Amino acid sequence: MKAVFLSTLTLWSSIEAFTPSITNTNRRSTTYLNSDARIPIEESSSRQDDDESEIQWDLFKKHHAKGSYKGLWTSYNYIGDVVDEVVASVNLDYDEENDTIEQSHTIVVGATKADCATCFDTFETKVIPVAKYTSNDLRKIRLGSIGMVSGPTLMRSGAMATELILSHGDGRIRVVFQHAPVWAADVEPGSGPPSGLKLFRTLVSREALRDEPPTFESETATPPTDGNPTFSRGVPPFTWHKEWAGTSWTWGPQAGNKGWQMDRMEEADAWHGRPTGDGPNVWNLRLPGGILLHCPRVVSNDEAGIFRLAWMPTEETLVRMEVSIMALQPMIMEDETLVGFYPPSLGSLRCDTMTKIGDLPDLPRFIDQEKDTILPKSEEELKLEGDDSAWQ
Repeated sequence: MKAVFLSTLTLWSSIEAFTPSITNTNRRSTTYLNSDARIPIEESSSRQDDDESEIQWDLFKKHHAKGSYKGLWTSYNYIGDVVDEVVASVNLDYDEENDTIEQSHTIVVGATKADCATCFDTFETKVIPVAKYTSNDLRKIRLGSIGMVSGPTLMRSGAMATELILSHGDGRIRVVFQHAPVWAADVEPGSGPPSGLKLFRTLVSREALRDEPPTFESETATPPTDGNPTFSRGVPPFTWHKEWAGTSWTWGPQAGNKGWQMDRMEEADAWHGRPTGDGPNVWNLRLPGGILLHCPRVVSNDEAGIFRLAWMPTEETLVRMEVSIMALQPMIMEDETLVGFYPPSLGSLRCDTMTKIGDLPDLPRFIDQEKDTILPKSEEELKLEGDDSAWQ
């Protein structure tokens, strides 16, 4: 599977032009972005490989290592049902003296509700150390602008986890896709190498640097300030279909980090407006708050698996992330004997930070803002109509 990027792009000569708060208008040429970001279209004169760790470390500190992100971790199964919810926080604490970042998770394992109006609820928590990072050791983390990918990582169970994160203001969307080994229908499971890795669970966390997790109740009581996302708002489908422009960060093993100015987004590149994806092997989930997820139903060694996360933190802002993953690549001896698989690896990364510049001249044919009424359906209505849109 290949991602097709057909937007009008301009390569920026400074990689720092990628970060949203930095302005750099030193453009070099108009071109099309290669689909997998692996073949350099034009060499960037900004920073060389010697500064790669510095680039990654600066992005980590600037956009993510800012404190305790409190959120509600919601897990979905393959058909989109909620199977688990946990109140927890991701703590990313920067030690300026030692120039390190320590990650830990605080999980709420119990709660006692107060029985009087002037009392407070109490919570029992458990802190789980995760990792300590330095500029020369980010493990399997790679960053691009406001986006971060961790993995793909093999778990003890044999499953593969791929984590995508987008940051905006005081909030983040964090998604963990988990794929487990599967075998063809005529093969006994475990009797030989797996045929692929099938999605079985997806964790989504709406998290923010706030006193409590962002929920409808908390955001109603204390509305987010300007520049920070509102996670609980409704986003009608036609809101995605706008004219967008902004910057794009790409990375590939050969091309390295590159920055681009996107003056206009072509329809073929606007995958965020196609919620079901571009093929039958795309699993998708659209959630309140302007969140869209794409990933392979089954990852195989035939093609790169494309993982996507799109988020509209505000009505005027669209941020997107797309990565390709290679997995189950066979390790074959000289006598053509299969001895195992190479570890899964990151093939490419792209992160877009876009701003709405206008409305499209013609809305897609399936959208009518005048006639469409975007209202949630009750469980009874879904059962009566046999409507499966809840899984889209």
